[in-house]
Amino acid sequence: MVRIVSLNVNGLRSGVRKGFFHWFRRQRADILCLQELKARPHQIEDSSFHARGFKRYLFCAQRPGYSGVAIYSRAEPREVIEGYGNAEFDGEGRYIEAVFDTFGVVSAYFPSGSSGPARQEAKFRFLESFEAHMVELLARPIPFIICGDVNIAHRKIDLKNWRGNQKNSGFTPEERAWMDHIFDDIGYVDAFRTVNPEPEQYTWWSNRGRAREKNVGWRIDYQLVTPELRNAARAVSIYKRKFFSDHAPLIVDYDLA
Repeated sequence: MVRIVSLNVNGLRSGVRKGFFHWFRRQRADILCLQELKARPHQIEDSSFHARGFKRYLFCAQRPGYSGVAIYSRAEPREVIEGYGNAEFDGEGRYIEAVFDTFGVVSAYFPSGSSGPARQEAKFRFLESFEAHMVELLARPIPFIICGDVNIAHRKIDLKNWRGNQKNSGFTPEERAWMDHIFDDIGYVDAFRTVNPEPEQYTWWSNRGRAREKNVGWRIDYQLVTPELRNAARAVSIYKRKFFSDHAPLIVDYDLA
């Protein structure tokens, strides 16, 4: 079994202050994928930002205090790739890939379009370019697991107030159609949903209106797997007992034998 934990930490320094790595040490995980580090490398070099027994790989945004992704791994990958080859978005630190002998893992942070029309248009550009990259991954000789904050709720079951959000970024018809295309036409699989089809399985909550307390949330964090791993997920969970971020850790156990 390989256990992969993924989390949008919404600032690694904030997550550390809230005890994230104290929790993570007890998870018996093999790989950790983080998004939205909000730090430059020199700001998170202290031992408190590392996990004992894990090698760490960062790809930070050029802009201070913004975006950034990381992969922590017990095993040393044979290759680490920073960025996916798009000039506009690689500077924002949205993609890092670790290649092992029998599989590959990606930590990805998709843009949010909630700040206004210009960022929503940027999000659509990202989706178009990243789709092409996802197709390229299918041609690799090993299967891939893409972990990250996709910033899209796929179906009505994936957010509480779906009726009122159909025109809002993260649940527009265009974004949901993109997800349909990724799954139905390209062949990627939502690993969480292969095990847990239940409603109210959310990974993000607004900080307003006691949303987390009321479980008024969105499921926008995923582990997307290539078709070879369609049936590989054995156990899935969303950890909610302690809060390290406005997102919750998504944990998936894979049988990669």
